[in-house]
Amino acid sequence: MDEPRAMTEATRRWFWLWDVFFVIVYAATAAVVATETTEDTVPGARYWSLALVAVTALAYVTVGRRVEHEGIGGTRRAMFVVVLVVASVAAIMLRPSAGFALFATGSMLFMVAPVRLAVTITVLMTTVPPLSIIVHFGVAMDPNLGVLIPFTGLMVLFAAFVGPWIERVVSQSKERAQLIDQLEASQAEVSRLSREAGTAAERERLAREIHDTLAQGFTSIVTLAQAIESEMDRDPDAAKRHLALAARTARDNLAEARAMVAELTPAALGSSTVEAAMRREAARLDESGMDVTCEIGELPKLPTATEVVLLRGVQEALTNVRKHAGASAVAIRLRVANGSIRLTVRDDGAGFEVSSGHTGYGLDGMRARATEAGGSLTIHSGPEDGTTVELEVPV
Repeated sequence: MDEPRAMTEATRRWFWLWDVFFVIVYAATAAVVATETTEDTVPGARYWSLALVAVTALAYVTVGRRVEHEGIGGTRRAMFVVVLVVASVAAIMLRPSAGFALFATGSMLFMVAPVRLAVTITVLMTTVPPLSIIVHFGVAMDPNLGVLIPFTGLMVLFAAFVGPWIERVVSQSKERAQLIDQLEASQAEVSRLSREAGTAAERERLAREIHDTLAQGFTSIVTLAQAIESEMDRDPDAAKRHLALAARTARDNLAEARAMVAELTPAALGSSTVEAAMRREAARLDESGMDVTCEIGELPKLPTATEVVLLRGVQEALTNVRKHAGASAVAIRLRVANGSIRLTVRDDGAGFEVSSGHTGYGLDGMRARATEAGGSLTIHSGPEDGTTVELEVPV
């Protein structure tokens, strides 16, 4: 067989049964050849036959097993087949009883040769024992001829049917082994892609967390610093209020950063409810001079993930109002209805053209959060019409 054939793990595990079978066959053959009472027609034929049987066994031990186990092809495989056939035929021609070794020889041929070649050689070799008897003793002189004819028929059936069947079983085992290897490779690829997708999703989530917390806090601090700079001379009291607000915002940012490092849970939810956290966000905007109303109905116990989505939603909406809307009034409303909780943030600011598709990273992050929680985000806005952000997630 020119093409190497890899053995499956199961075949390797149980291959010792073939070794046991070959040992039994060769031991039985040697015993029959050594103890039969038929006189030699060639001087020393008994011993030469035993020696040739030993050669076939030695060839299997030294070459045949390695050829089968390691998938060695080319010259070694061909040489093993030649030695096996020539030594077996010569042993049988010297001593017909050596034909019992054909049970092992045929199996070896099917292991190392293509199935068609193995069938052909095995069928031809089964004719050697009766031919040897005829050559040595004539047709009517040896009563063993009547026994060997059925034996020959049995070997022909073995070669023609059982051998190819065994070959198909081995081929199917090889195909299954290849499918298992492909499945393992596919699973490894899926695992790799899952890890990469998980890493990308985690990076995106971290980016949203940073945008919704630290970046918004820093924006508020910059806005307050600009207001303080303009108020220091004309309105010192307002400047002090804004300075205190900036300091509190900085402390909150620091707490958010620590919470993000610890477990990425908003610090505002660590020691209070989502309602209280939202009211604090509204109060901060109110302290900046904007008219803010906050209406929150009675809420059931919410999962932390849902609270995070709602809090980040109101933070992002209020940050956009502060940065872009130029609004004078903002209304925040949180209600539960029909199995969902809806957050609405409405301002009377400049608005923008929603159909343009340029909603910014913050709103995109808010929409992604809502989608991950099984909810949705809707934005109603237009130039000079203000903006309404509606975030809805299942309870």
